[in-house]
Amino acid sequence: MKTLYPSLRPYRSEMLAVGDGHELYLECSGSPSGIPVLVIHGGPGAGSSDQLRRFFNPEHYHIILFDQRGAGRSIPHANTHCNTTAHTLADIERIREHLMIDQWLLFGGSFGATLALLYAQQRPDRVSGLIVRGVFLARQQDLDWLYLSGANRFFAEEWQHFSAEVSGKTGDDLVAAYYERLHSDNELAVISAAKAWTRWEVANSTLRANQANTSAFLKTHTALALAKISSHFFKHKSFIEENQILNNAECLKGIPGYIVHGRYDMICPPEQAQLLSQHWPDAQLHLVREGGHSAFDEAIIDALIRSTSRMAKQLGRPESQA
Repeated sequence: MKTLYPSLRPYRSEMLAVGDGHELYLECSGSPSGIPVLVIHGGPGAGSSDQLRRFFNPEHYHIILFDQRGAGRSIPHANTHCNTTAHTLADIERIREHLMIDQWLLFGGSFGATLALLYAQQRPDRVSGLIVRGVFLARQQDLDWLYLSGANRFFAEEWQHFSAEVSGKTGDDLVAAYYERLHSDNELAVISAAKAWTRWEVANSTLRANQANTSAFLKTHTALALAKISSHFFKHKSFIEENQILNNAECLKGIPGYIVHGRYDMICPPEQAQLLSQHWPDAQLHLVREGGHSAFDEAIIDALIRSTSRMAKQLGRPESQA
């Protein structure tokens, strides 16, 4: 079983102005002459984690992390003004140009996988490969699974607490009600709603209960960004067309990839990964038998590190071994 690489510190970090009053936290670690890889966090609004550097051999990879608009260390915090999928994709391209990178590997999970796929479809000439985990296709049925009928049948008690925060609403009404509450002027109500939203997501994330993961996400600073930005995106259907990723899958032709998905993913059921695999024959699908949604389930860590090692070999680092 593969485990995370040792902790490492960035050799470069900065705040990058991208317009509309937003500044993004951006960092680089690993080898400056290694394979460039952009790590795209999920949520939307979850922010990046120091642990995400550890999926890559630092001798082989130039590891680039950033916090999307309003998330993590980016400013203004938890802000949804000029914060859409199109803005995020433009920011990714701005980062590539800023770092003077010709092509890069994209590594993203959950909504980070959504963004990675959309960017690759938009700019395939700039993408050397893709590693996506916990695939979220951002269709209406994918939102309905989490907010209307699906996950609630597995986590009934947690669902009761989640829906009770907005008087038992479900589906689009629940997302809209949370959006209104989270963007109100009542600070106590905002914090309560943010923690309820985040608690529901965390409850569905891991195969086994992980108190450290729960505590980290329920910190007020983190929960506010995750809940405000996620509800903003999901109220607006992620700012993309229905079934856009699969409809444009032809644009991924020729891009090598790995799809890693937990068999027991309760946020993004594995059907989404299987559909993506059928539409993208250049990718290898790995359904992880003992995996949930989180990148940090032990079996998911193993699958992701094997994928980064194999990808390094494909992209010109023959000494890499899976």
